[in-house]
Amino acid sequence: MKRSTLTIPNKKGQQLNAVLELPVNQKPNFFAIFAHCFTCSSSLSAVRNISKVLTNYGFGVVRFDFTGLGKSEGKFQESHFSANVSDLIAVSDYMQQHYQAPSLLVGHSLGGAAVITAASKLSNVKAVATIGAPAEVEHVTHLFSHGLHEVEEKGEVEVNIGGRPFKINKDFVSDFGKTDLPSIVKELRKPILILHSPIDTVVGIKNAEKIYINARHPKSFVTLDNADHLLTNPDDSKYAGNIIGTWVQRYFSKKENVNLSLNNEQAVGHLNLVEDNFTTNIKVSNHKLIADEPASVDGYDFGPSPFDYLNAALIACTTMTLKMYANRKNWDLQEVQVHVTRTKKTSEEIGIDVEKPNRHDFFTKKIKLIGNLDEDQRKRLLEIASKCPVHKSLENKAYFQSSLID
Repeated sequence: MKRSTLTIPNKKGQQLNAVLELPVNQKPNFFAIFAHCFTCSSSLSAVRNISKVLTNYGFGVVRFDFTGLGKSEGKFQESHFSANVSDLIAVSDYMQQHYQAPSLLVGHSLGGAAVITAASKLSNVKAVATIGAPAEVEHVTHLFSHGLHEVEEKGEVEVNIGGRPFKINKDFVSDFGKTDLPSIVKELRKPILILHSPIDTVVGIKNAEKIYINARHPKSFVTLDNADHLLTNPDDSKYAGNIIGTWVQRYFSKKENVNLSLNNEQAVGHLNLVEDNFTTNIKVSNHKLIADEPASVDGYDFGPSPFDYLNAALIACTTMTLKMYANRKNWDLQEVQVHVTRTKKTSEEIGIDVEKPNRHDFFTKKIKLIGNLDEDQRKRLLEIASKCPVHKSLENKAYFQSSLID
C-alpha cells in the first residue's frame, strides 16, 4: 500500500493535513474520505486500520485532520460542526480536481454526523458509513458542558475534553445547535451503513437506533459487539473496515483490477516500512492478500505470515491434485482434509546422510480422505499427494534471479 501526504486548503485558506492511502496496485477503483471523531485526529489507530483495510477492497482512502486538530492549521474553536462539514467538502473538491471524486464517506463519532451532512450536499457521494455516530449534533456538547456557563459569561474559556485542554467560544458552542441532523438523515436517500457498539458509553446505542429509524432504505445496521467507542482493540477496527468494504460493493459497479506489474509478473507486494511495520499488501492475479507477522514478534497480525502462506499453498495444491486424480479415476473421493506443519530438523533427525550435517525444513503432511475408497485407492492417493506441483517444488532445489527495478 502506498501512502502520500497531502496538504489541502479549506474554505478559509487554512491547510488541512491529509494522508492518501492507495491499494497495492496503486490503481484505486474508487475513492473514500474518512472523518475522525471529535477532538481526535487522522492518526488514531482505528482510523489507520479501517483506511488500510478499505484499500484491500480497491479504495483510495483520504484520512485528514479537521481544522485545529492533528497537524492541520487553525484553532480548535474554529473546528465546530459546520467547519467540519466544510472541511469534508473542501477535501472532496480537492480529490475531484486532482484525483477522482470520492464516492464513499466514512465517519467516526461526530465525524459520522459530519459525513451524513456532507453527503447530503455532495452529488458525487454514492454511499455513507458511520461508526458510533450521534443521532443529533448537540449530543457532543455534554463533553464540555462544564464550561458552558463560563462561555456565556466570558466569551472564551479553556475546557477539559477527554483529559486534554481546549479553548472554546460562543460561536463554537452555538454552532452545534444549527444542524437538524434527523431531518438530513430522512432526506439523504443514499445507502447508509450504521455501525455501533451496544456498550458504547460515549455515544449510546440509542443513537444508532434513531439514525436507522430516520434513514430511508437501503439502510443497514451492524453491531460492534464488545467494542469501545474508540475501537481501541485492533480486531474491532479491522472488523469494521471489512464490513464497510464488503457492504459497499453492493452499491458500486465492479471494475476490473489492473495488476501493478508492467511485465506480466505473477504477483506483486508492497510494504511501507515507516508505518506498516511488517504488514505487506500483496496482489495475485485478481486477488488481494495481506501478509504480516504475529504480535509475538512485534507484528500487527493483520494477516498470515509468509510461512503460513507457504503451508497454505502446499495444502491447496495437495487437495486440488487429489481431486483431479480421483475425478480422472472415477473414484468416490468426497472430501479431503490436509494438515501441514513446518519445522526445522537436523539431518540426523530426518535420517538423511549428507557430507555437512545441517538443519533442514521439515514438513509433516497429514491427510484425511472421506469417501467410499478401498485400501489400494487410499494408498495410491497418498502417493499422489506427494506429487502435487508445490510439494515437488519444495522437494527440489529452486533457483532465483533477483534484480532492482525503477
